[in-house]
Amino acid sequence: MKIAIVGTGYVGLVSGTCFAEMGVDVTCVDIDKQKIENLKKGIIPIYEPGLEDMVLRNQQANRLHFVTDLTDCLNEVDMVFSAVGTPPDEDGSADLKYVLQVARTIGQHMTKHQLIVTKSTVPVGTAKLVKEAVQKELDKRGEKIDFDVASNPEFLKEGAAIKDFMSPDRVVVGVETERAKELLSKLYRPFLLNNFRVIFMDIPSAEMTKYAANAMLATRISFMNDVANLCEIVGADVNMVRKGIGSDSRIGNKFLYPGCGYGGSCFPKDVKALIHTAQEKGYDMQVLRAVEFVNEKQKEILFDKLMHYYKHTIAGKTIAVWGLSFKPETDDIREAPALVLIEKLVKAGCKVRVFDPIAIDETKKRFTNTETIKQIHFASDMYDATVNADALMVATEWKEFRLPSWEVIKKSMQKAVVFDGRNIYDSQDMKASGIEYYCIGK
Repeated sequence: MKIAIVGTGYVGLVSGTCFAEMGVDVTCVDIDKQKIENLKKGIIPIYEPGLEDMVLRNQQANRLHFVTDLTDCLNEVDMVFSAVGTPPDEDGSADLKYVLQVARTIGQHMTKHQLIVTKSTVPVGTAKLVKEAVQKELDKRGEKIDFDVASNPEFLKEGAAIKDFMSPDRVVVGVETERAKELLSKLYRPFLLNNFRVIFMDIPSAEMTKYAANAMLATRISFMNDVANLCEIVGADVNMVRKGIGSDSRIGNKFLYPGCGYGGSCFPKDVKALIHTAQEKGYDMQVLRAVEFVNEKQKEILFDKLMHYYKHTIAGKTIAVWGLSFKPETDDIREAPALVLIEKLVKAGCKVRVFDPIAIDETKKRFTNTETIKQIHFASDMYDATVNADALMVATEWKEFRLPSWEVIKKSMQKAVVFDGRNIYDSQDMKASGIEYYCIGK
């Protein structure tokens, strides 16, 4: 089987590489010539554990190809996946210009049946727009060529994307025809030999499933953060509360960890897009608006704790920040709570010393050409970040942060106080180590 995947961002590159790993002949397409040249040389534009080796292996096996023009392969493949970006507009809606451009290109150049599969996260109704765009181009050409559209949203977790793709707990597919269903069943069967967990449904339901899943997970996070903040006020321990409610089979223990807010490329964007979709239809998603509000406030919680600790006098202080990516095992800093923290610290007159195992370069790019970067020291390691610091703040729970040498840190810092935004340390252990310790919800 031969397929094309348009877009070599996170979703497109991981999907294409994993399909190739299972024996599919995959051509990845991107209009960014430099990115394609780099990929041909094995230079990967994103950090994802295991991805670089898999890309190189499948290129060498001649199963994974990179081109800049979809027309180079369009009429040689059995289906085209659209995995281009859908960035949020100012009003929170998903921008579909790239999705529709792919559809128009297919309509302008296809000469045989095509199955056009939307992999990007798109609002309900996008497949209909794609179908109309393709048909409009065919009508301009005076051609009558059969084609199908489908929706196949991704559910990949950054940092564990390859495992998620190769051993999915479910594959959601929206189709209109038996032909599309058969083609996608054939494509996914190798991934699910022991338990064929492809859930077929109508296309609007598949499009909604992606948004609903991310919105539900974001809701659980914001709910636990709200509960954690109340726990601090009333004297409860949110870790005990989490265990208590997580043992209820109706609730489960996933996504019940409080912290300093969620970020990344999915949750913030998808919550906004779902709220906007509802508004367009005259419906108010009150729960999701609250989820979004709670999360934005939660990103300020470490800063607020620092201000309270130093009685609102922090100008001139040096603050260490461990973790810049929105979660471990990725260099993705989009909507990361650490960025909000850094900007607030700098605005308050602090000097900031930051460290992240992977996301340092992305963070430098983010603050380049801004005044903020003058107040940031990008440390060589996590201990360098704590030199002469008046406080240490943990914004991302990287594994290497879990068992540091507190003796070294105490000697390095001006004041041994830690604000843990991910609750990765034990308060009794910290007390025994001579560290003042503040976490979330306790």
